Amino acid sequence: MKLLVIEDEPDMLNSITSYLAKSGYVCEIATTYADADEKLWLYEYDCILLDISLPDGNGLELLREIKEKKSPAGVIIVSAKNSLDDKIAGLNLGADDYLPKPFHLSELQARVNAIIRRKNFAGENEIVLENLLIDLDSKTVKVDAHFITLTRKEYEMLLFFVSNKNRVISKTSLAEHIWGDNIDQVDNYDFIYSQIKNLRKKLKELGSAFNIQAVYGLGYKFIAR
Repeated sequence: MKLLVIEDEPDMLNSITSYLAKSGYVCEIATTYADADEKLWLYEYDCILLDISLPDGNGLELLREIKEKKSPAGVIIVSAKNSLDDKIAGLNLGADDYLPKPFHLSELQARVNAIIRRKNFAGENEIVLENLLIDLDSKTVKVDAHFITLTRKEYEMLLFFVSNKNRVISKTSLAEHIWGDNIDQVDNYDFIYSQIKNLRKKLKELGSAFNIQAVYGLGYKFIAR
């Protein structure tokens, strides 16, 4: 899952991204209003952590743009301005949560997890697709009660496919979501093929009811066999 952390305090930014990266999140960063605005128009995210006090603009205006763009991303306002007016304004504009500084990183992660579950997986801790079961808390995957050993990238790729079941996903979208925004600067996406091949093989070996289908010239689709 991919996050955008909009924060201008270097120490806070480093603490948040380091902590969440250890839990498997791909964390992109923006330290100014202008940088955040550019990223929000170029890329898609599962969740956005938004500081409303930025050196070159008001984060609430960014929130307004996010909602006007109809981004499906969840938004958590993370701000030192712990005023009731800011909280009400942010929630009225469509923020999903408001977390005043200082806070425990474990609480931030729990709130991010909750929003992603609600946005992508109807709030469930477990995803069940016929004989495929994904436990979002333990980050484990089973087929017919048999565990599949996946790398972190394979697990994130599977989640991305599941959250976009039956939709064609381009190689560019897949690469950006799993490896980060800067991946769009590479010459080709050949490295994705081996990842897809390995994930396909592991699902097939245990008789998964779902498969990753190549759609010629377009990308991939996660469908029932």
